[in-house]
Amino acid sequence: MALEDYRGNMQRCTRCSYCKWVLWDHLKSWRFAKGCPSIGYNNFQSYSAGGRLAVALSLLDGMISYTDGVLDIVYQCQMCGACDVACKICRYDMEPLATLHELRARLVEDGQLLPMHMFIIDNLKKEDTMIAGKVKADRGKWAEGLNVKDLTREKAEVAFHAGCRLSYDDGLSKIAKAAVTLFKNVGVDIGIMGKEESCCGGRAYEIGYKGEFSKYATNNIEAWTNAGVRTVVTSCSDGYWAFKRLYPEVGCKIEILHTVELIERLIKEGRLKFTKTIPKIVTYHDPCHLGRQGEPYIPWKGVEKRIYGQMLVHEPKKPRFNGAYGIYDPPRTILDSIPGLELVEMERIRENAWCCGAGGGVIDTYPDLCSWTVTERIEEARATGAEAIVTACPWCERNFIDAIEKSDIKMEVYDIMEVVQQAI
Repeated sequence: MALEDYRGNMQRCTRCSYCKWVLWDHLKSWRFAKGCPSIGYNNFQSYSAGGRLAVALSLLDGMISYTDGVLDIVYQCQMCGACDVACKICRYDMEPLATLHELRARLVEDGQLLPMHMFIIDNLKKEDTMIAGKVKADRGKWAEGLNVKDLTREKAEVAFHAGCRLSYDDGLSKIAKAAVTLFKNVGVDIGIMGKEESCCGGRAYEIGYKGEFSKYATNNIEAWTNAGVRTVVTSCSDGYWAFKRLYPEVGCKIEILHTVELIERLIKEGRLKFTKTIPKIVTYHDPCHLGRQGEPYIPWKGVEKRIYGQMLVHEPKKPRFNGAYGIYDPPRTILDSIPGLELVEMERIRENAWCCGAGGGVIDTYPDLCSWTVTERIEEARATGAEAIVTACPWCERNFIDAIEKSDIKMEVYDIMEVVQQAI
């Protein structure tokens, strides 16, 4: 779809400001009441979803032109989807996040680009990764010594997609190793693409480069199909969202699982049991792309109609992605199954979870906003009395680790796969 197709969303926004807050019936305190990091940090209406819809409409109608200020408004957003959830709690006719995706795509089409985005997209085109400075030849080094199937030469039922962050981050690649080792040991027929693995394209899509996304989606689907893959498993929430929500539009029919879903399945089947006690109090951070944006894709082809020229209806009924059916229970089931481990929840959880700050290209282009956002989440985690933050996304984990290392805060950070490994 094009930006023009979302004109109705721009016009229907009533500026109610729900998009700025967590769902009000879930509100527990004023301190952690905010839902949108962008408006929370900038404290100016244009940096909210409602404000951006007004900016988009003004651009469409030629009332404003591109300026550095407009680019800041559009790109100073983690695209976390909190606004989308809050808006849809009382509206059935709005798609704020989808509109913001098309707004960014329009800016890219019109050449309104941020230098750092151009740099990382150039690296994507050359080296198949969004992590600047990394090269294709090093992508498979994390798997050295694993003795796992090479899907470029062999076939397997399950493909493990490490993703850019786990492939190149030396401090986090152990997560991918642990996952593949665990699945092999319980008898999963699993393989990897190694150095031939490519970026999922999801982060390119988020910053507006839809053409690059389509290229990588097509290539990955073809590679999996050629390898006889029936299921793709990933420990990266960004990749999970791309595969689960975006790839079906490109024709993907392969089952997509996050690591936590497969581990939960193994626990319920009795194939995985935890034997070691971990006497620790932890809190769990819901990654945006695994939680509220991790709902299954549901295709829809229909039309908008108005009853008596007023009441908007969709024929047939349109899917309502409101964050309620994201991946929330599997990670909690895993943590609750580990002897000695105590899970204490933050105030903003599940579809209300506060972003870690790393999404939407913000980590590359607006470090101050990224730093403020992650610090807010760490403070919320500390308020629970937890000793450690556990999450299920390497981008979140890296952002937490870096922020804590720069402060005097004493808190541990783990990917859920690391906790699982300790408990086996």
